[in-house]
Amino acid sequence: MALRIEDINHLLGISPPWEVSEIKQDKAKFTAEIHVVCSDRSVLRCPDCDKVCPGYNHRLRKWRHTGICDYRTQVVAHVPRITCSEHGIKTVSVPWTEARVHFTTAFEARVIEWLQDATSISAAASRMGVSWTMVAHICVDETSSKKGHNYITVVSNPKTGTVLYVGEGRTIASLEGYYDGCSSAQLDALESVSVDMWPAYISATKARAPGADEKIAFDRFHVAKYIGTAVDEVRRQENRELRKQGIEDLIGTKYDWLTNRRNMSVRQKKRFQQLKTSSLKTARAWAIKELSQKLWLYVRRAWALKAWKRWLSWAMRCRLEPMKKAAKTIKTHLWGILNAIILKASNGPAESINSRIKAVKIRARGFRNKQRFANASYFYLGGLDLYPAGLRKQVAHS
Repeated sequence: MALRIEDINHLLGISPPWEVSEIKQDKAKFTAEIHVVCSDRSVLRCPDCDKVCPGYNHRLRKWRHTGICDYRTQVVAHVPRITCSEHGIKTVSVPWTEARVHFTTAFEARVIEWLQDATSISAAASRMGVSWTMVAHICVDETSSKKGHNYITVVSNPKTGTVLYVGEGRTIASLEGYYDGCSSAQLDALESVSVDMWPAYISATKARAPGADEKIAFDRFHVAKYIGTAVDEVRRQENRELRKQGIEDLIGTKYDWLTNRRNMSVRQKKRFQQLKTSSLKTARAWAIKELSQKLWLYVRRAWALKAWKRWLSWAMRCRLEPMKKAAKTIKTHLWGILNAIILKASNGPAESINSRIKAVKIRARGFRNKQRFANASYFYLGGLDLYPAGLRKQVAHS
């Protein structure tokens, strides 16, 4: 069956200045390429401010699309880049996908449906005919299922914001349940596993994922939280000592030491300027914490390792026990921190998913058991709310 241009325009939701220029079919291999062109470069708009801007150049891009007439299909286009006076050089938006995504919105929607319905990731991948590289980066985090220490383990795809797996508890077995649903080829192709420094998750990944020592990435925000907790402990200890002497310099300053200075009011900044330059032990601990946040900007492992070793030396010699304790933990887990820096892996998307899971729990006013909680997480986080903006669901079924 031949693929018609007018049908493809409808399926992709294409409108001027974009249009399908040709469709290339390989009937022997059952593959197809849908070539799309921009017919009028005079109306190109900045993706940030929507202002019409002059063209700069273009880049060849390809996106995996849902199979049409049983053909494995790609969308191909030379996507223009513009020069915006406010935002600089930007790639223009295209109607069939979102920025920095390698597949169309219709294809994303279909994968989400199969991830929701399939018993494993491998089943979804097999049905869609995709490689594991499309879900090669995962985030692992835990969240509470109800009051008390009742946890579930959540595995998510940081690129799509999709919940891939929910396991009961936060034990080794909790995460092994996810790996059990993956083939050996899929585990080999796994590129990064972003986790906190929870031993059970580390052990499960090392046991199941080949080359885990190069793939496990300790999340920046969990590391920062760990160091921040040490700073607060220094503050509390010093505050107790100072109050015995009638000195109240640290009273009410807890969040000054933990808040990003960019979020402070002018009054807070003025007060904190005096605190951070003082001879307080807390000021010294804060300076150590601030330096650690800058060490995530490296791009080469050797330089990052050298910088973290200098930081560890300072933290270990600071004569502040909470900071020394934190430094020992960092030293033990430095290998995973370096992985996170080089792989640019983060659990930031997982934290966002956890917030949405908590909203599901609040909406349902709790769940009687963890399985129902897991099912609700799959339903709400794998359904319509995950479809890209502007996509009509019937496109995914066309």
